[in-house]
Amino acid sequence: MVVGAFPIAKLLYLGVRQMSKPVANRIKAGARRSEFFKTYVCLPPAQLYHWIEMRTKMRIMGFRGSTIKPLNEDAAAELGAELLGEAIIFLIGGGCMVLEYSRQATNSRRKEEELNETINNLQTQIGELTLTTETQDAQLREINRLLLSFPVPTQK
Repeated sequence: MVVGAFPIAKLLYLGVRQMSKPVANRIKAGARRSEFFKTYVCLPPAQLYHWIEMRTKMRIMGFRGSTIKPLNEDAAAELGAELLGEAIIFLIGGGCMVLEYSRQATNSRRKEEELNETINNLQTQIGELTLTTETQDAQLREINRLLLSFPVPTQK
């Protein structure tokens, strides 16, 4: 019994994607503890996200000119850490998709090259067989001509 090749690459991609959540959680925890990371990496995207979200909600409800208060530092740090974690998971998943796509494209290209090589080999063989057939046809015509040139013996 022959078993097909085990898709080890897909298993590795699945493992990487499964590991991305704990890695993202560790990075989020580190972001909450580090003042530099919190100030320069977590807070600006969180405040921007909050501003866009609140602006959209206000416009949907019909409040056009309302000013939006920024989040307090703790809430912004928490939101920024969550956004960072989701971005990491998204990037890892996207990277896995790109790697899988490139792997599939490489396999497809390889199969196409093998098919083209097979077609070229078959065309070469057909050309050789055509040449052989033409040579044998010419030889048969020559043999027939020689046979017809011999005199026919008469019966007595």
